Amino acid sequence: MSNSQGMTQLGKSLIERIHRYGVKNFLYSRILGSWLNRSSIQSFVSLFIVGTVLSMAISACSGSNSVTNSDIKLKLVSFSVTKAAHDQIIPKFVEKWKQEHNQNVSFETSYGGSGAQTAEIIAGKQEADIVHLALPLDVSKIQQAGLIKPGWNIKSPRNGIVSRSVAAIVTREGNPKNIKTWEDLTKDGVKIIAANPKTSGIAIWEFLAFWGSVTQAGGDETAALDYVTKVYQNIPVLTKDAREASDLFFQKNEGDVLVNYENEVILSEKNGQKLPHTVPDINISIDNPVALVDKNVDKHGTRAVAQAFLDYLYSTEAQREFGKLQYRPVNPTAIAEVASQYPPIKTLFTAQDLGGWDLIQQKFFTDGAIFDKLQAAKKS
Repeated sequence: MSNSQGMTQLGKSLIERIHRYGVKNFLYSRILGSWLNRSSIQSFVSLFIVGTVLSMAISACSGSNSVTNSDIKLKLVSFSVTKAAHDQIIPKFVEKWKQEHNQNVSFETSYGGSGAQTAEIIAGKQEADIVHLALPLDVSKIQQAGLIKPGWNIKSPRNGIVSRSVAAIVTREGNPKNIKTWEDLTKDGVKIIAANPKTSGIAIWEFLAFWGSVTQAGGDETAALDYVTKVYQNIPVLTKDAREASDLFFQKNEGDVLVNYENEVILSEKNGQKLPHTVPDINISIDNPVALVDKNVDKHGTRAVAQAFLDYLYSTEAQREFGKLQYRPVNPTAIAEVASQYPPIKTLFTAQDLGGWDLIQQKFFTDGAIFDKLQAAKKS
């Protein structure tokens, strides 16, 4: 075979290889076509070099595609009562992503008290890609630690809130103390089981519900302070978290009243546990946020999939799963489907109505703030 024929055959092979891997660059074709008309050793050597470079590029592209389609794992860290919902939602997302992207996604999940989960993320003990926590204050703490970028709530639908509930007052069977309203919690002889707002997410919501039940009904802050002082005088011991409070009330049969999430109360009743309760018509919207942990998704290379899962949590399909577990959905379609199942709330207020989370933390829960003063007065 002559040099000319050999170069022609090599050139055709290279062009076929380029087209086989999808590198359809017009310039490369022009260059190769020109070289095919030459017969010099120099052009053959040049052609060989170009072919080698293109082969390396093709291999790199092929390797990149294999990385893109390789299995990926996400770490979801959430507060304890969301486990049942995520156990239903995660498989649906995994199947959807596989169908659309031909990529396997697995999840490592962790459930626990929102405050404790937050502390572990900040300490680096849990490298969460996604957090679904009990209150926005916990996400703000992770942001302040430099793990989440500012504006996380603005970037997400519903200001970052993905699930909701309200507060319910649980009583003993027959309601012997005749407790129906927030005001009734101040009655003499009423023993309330509650957690400590310094360590428990639900306890913060409880405190804000107590305070807002006065201010959102037209009372001033002096009246609100007087009311919460009386309420906490009826709380003999503060537990460290909601689980411990529930154990005291249900397992050890202590106390007359337990304030809990509405969704937990209704779900327990559906599972056969009778819980006499009332949902006050002045109530707080218990808003549970979701966010990407920016530093971790960038470190793990999981941002695209993590963002897709976060977005999926707002879908009608996922929100229906929250609704089945008695959360109040945030998706309009899902809201309309279950709205009639819940007792109406005459006045539903939010943390923003109480000044927002920065003010709430400073005013009520920092060292020496209102809650600490209440506890000090109780001991004196």
